[in-house]
Amino acid sequence: MCNLSNFYYIMEELDLIVESVQHDMEAAVKHLDHAFQRIRAGRASTNMVQDVMVEYYGALTPINQVANVSIPDAMTISIQPWDSKAINDIEKAIINSNLGFAPSNNGVNIILNVPPLTEERRRELAKQAKAETEDTKVVVRNARQNGLKELKKLEGVSEDLIKGIEADIQVLTDKYVKICEEHLKTKEAEIMKV
Repeated sequence: MCNLSNFYYIMEELDLIVESVQHDMEAAVKHLDHAFQRIRAGRASTNMVQDVMVEYYGALTPINQVANVSIPDAMTISIQPWDSKAINDIEKAIINSNLGFAPSNNGVNIILNVPPLTEERRRELAKQAKAETEDTKVVVRNARQNGLKELKKLEGVSEDLIKGIEADIQVLTDKYVKICEEHLKTKEAEIMKV
């Protein structure tokens, strides 16, 4: 009976290691997607301003919690504050966020015109997307390494079982590296599309 409970304990530990590795890899891909949202591809998107924090009544607040952010057309972002007194604070936050936009404040709302991308800027953005992808692949590989280190710490586990779990972790690594490359290919196509 003791051996059986020990077996279940070991199997549970192995499952936890694999689940932890997969969780870390999924988190890395989610982070990559978030980073890609900030890389503009020539079209206006509410994601371009989602990280702007506005000082609102003494607290830093996300822009979407103090204003309605909309896209009236492919090259324009419109920001209409819910509290008209906050319009200057929103404008200041946009300028300080170094997004590269010159906000136009008409007293009612703020208009951001998204300039068309030059060929050179498209290449820079594609390079930035590639760098983000490479960083994410490093995080995926580090998750694999951490999983393998956790496996080595386990005692009383057969070598065959360890090799099987190592193979499973490698399959996960390959899967998530491929997902990163697919996301990059999609983003590069989006960036280079004129």
